[in-house]
Amino acid sequence: MSIYNKLVRDYIPEVIENTGKKYSTRILNEIEYIEQLKKKAYEELDEYVNTDNKRDAVEELADLLEIIHALSEYHGSSIDEVEEIRKLKAQKRGGFKEKIFLIEVEDE
Repeated sequence: MSIYNKLVRDYIPEVIENTGKKYSTRILNEIEYIEQLKKKAYEELDEYVNTDNKRDAVEELADLLEIIHALSEYHGSSIDEVEEIRKLKAQKRGGFKEKIFLIEVEDE
């Protein structure tokens, strides 16, 4: 039997059940849930960083976006609010399109 001990998408138990395999799950409390969402964010980011083709990269970005949706809901927000804040920050400080790499800033 494989041991996972990790947060999974809502339909994963159904997918496993459809294969005829037995499994066990439990519902996380709020503290465990946010801890596991944060852990999952690192897991998905690591998977994105280790991709080597566009298809896999986009799939991992979609997984990251799903985590961002869940995190925004957990914090009583919405993806629309997160997007609005992203836009405001981009207007104020820019995005990352110019590929600027800061090397140093002289201290006084």
